[in-house]
This record gives sequence, C-alpha cells and structure tokens, in this order.
Amino acid sequence: MEKIRLEIVGLSYSQSQSGAYALILGETEGNRRLPIIIGGFEAQAIAIEIEKIKPTRPLTHDLFKNFADHFGIIITEVIINKFHEGVFYSILHCFDGEKNLEIDSRTSDAVALALRFRCPIYTYESIMSAAGIIMKEEGQETSPEAMEEEAFPGKDESLEEFTLAELKEMLARAVESEDYEKASLIRDELKRRK
Repeated sequence: MEKIRLEIVGLSYSQSQSGAYALILGETEGNRRLPIIIGGFEAQAIAIEIEKIKPTRPLTHDLFKNFADHFGIIITEVIINKFHEGVFYSILHCFDGEKNLEIDSRTSDAVALALRFRCPIYTYESIMSAAGIIMKEEGQETSPEAMEEEAFPGKDESLEEFTLAELKEMLARAVESEDYEKASLIRDELKRRK
C-alpha cells in the first residue's frame, strides 16, 4: 500500500469532551486533514516538543526516547495503520541495529514519539478516505450561510436526528470553519450509517 505522509497542522482544546484535545494531521501533498481526539497528557507531550520546551524532569515520552537511545533503538517511522469505530491505531517501525521491529501504539503516543525521534508520520489512502476531511483550497469563496454554525447540534443533541443531506451540509460548515472536532463527530456518524 502506498503511504501518505502527514504533518501536524494544529492542536486545540476539545469543546465537547472535557480534558480532551483535537490533534489535526494534514497531508504534506494535499488538502485533507485527519482530526484525532487525544488525551490531555498526550496533547501536553506533543505541544512541549513542538514548542521545544524542556521540562525540569523528563516526561514519559522523553524517558522512552532516552531509554531507546541508551540501547541503540531508533524509531524510523510511524504509520497510522487502522481506523475502526472512530479509533485510530498506529505502529512504530523500529530498528535496533540488526533487525526491524513493529510495535503497536496509541496514535497520540506514536505522534509524540515521532516528534522526539524526528521521524516521519504516515497513513494509508484507505484511512484518509474513511476519516479524512477535505479542506477547500485558499481563494475559494464561501457563502455566509456556510459559515453559520447554527445548524450544528449542541453537545446534548444527537446526530442521529439529522438526515444524510443535513449531516453532509453540517460537515461542510464544520470543515469550512476549521472546527475539526465537530467535523470528526459528523464524519463518524456518516460512516456509521453506511
């Protein structure tokens, strides 16, 4: 399978899930985004490495990196290899100087480690097709109606009440306003109905 290279596009606080964050990965050669809901600890680990902040004591991901360095193990790449029931799965491709190994990982931890090992992050077309959100190219006009968020349900409303056409329109609005968390919830509901 052909791999698609990803980069971190953004990290924002989740408005619908307390203590959660939305990690946004984007294609390096395209306009699709992959929104992934992650925990606060993992978001902190990712943000600290992005901002090049040195904590007074090593965080868990830093400890893992130090341990791997000590024993001559490197992570060569991270692959988000599965998307099932709204959950992303990843594999760390490692090399110990003699053999290549694959280690199962939560995607949030895999991204935090990829930053520390300065290795690429990939996924497959099947995952981008299933879970990716297409961003409009810059310069395209958007109607004022599409910018309104009033059609998006609140936290207490169920997406099950909406028709497919309404969900698709809501998805377009959420993407246009770059609210990837809402977009991922709508995307999951559309996938569930297929």
